Amino acid sequence: MMEQKDILQKLPHSFPFRMVDRILEIEPGKKAAAIKNVSIDEPYFSGHFLDEPIMPGVLILEALAQTGGLAFQSSLEMEEGIPFLAGIDEFRLKKKVIPGDQIVLEAEVIHVFSHLAKVKVLASVGGEKVAEGMLILAKGPPHLQF
Repeated sequence: MMEQKDILQKLPHSFPFRMVDRILEIEPGKKAAAIKNVSIDEPYFSGHFLDEPIMPGVLILEALAQTGGLAFQSSLEMEEGIPFLAGIDEFRLKKKVIPGDQIVLEAEVIHVFSHLAKVKVLASVGGEKVAEGMLILAKGPPHLQF
């Protein structure tokens, strides 16, 4: 299991856009599993929505893309290039994610072609699917800064 300080070294994202709190498992080039803890203090809840806070689906997608990026890397060295979201296929939101939820994020690399990867992703809360789909990830140059 990786802790927050280790995640900081592996993901180029910073607050408030780092959507992975803990990495549970990585098989470089094959799969990754991670956790996102959803707190009422997240900045997007101030406007999404006041009476019924719901995590935006696009941020669940981003959390899955970040997890998929960790799986896509053939090793954990950032010198190889930074994975980023290049396409979305068959992505579906299944259930609301609310403050207090813990999202388990899973990504499995299905196919790699040059600098692109097709990655199957699944997000669940309490064993129930909240989102699933296929993402296309690309590796950018190592000097890419976010």
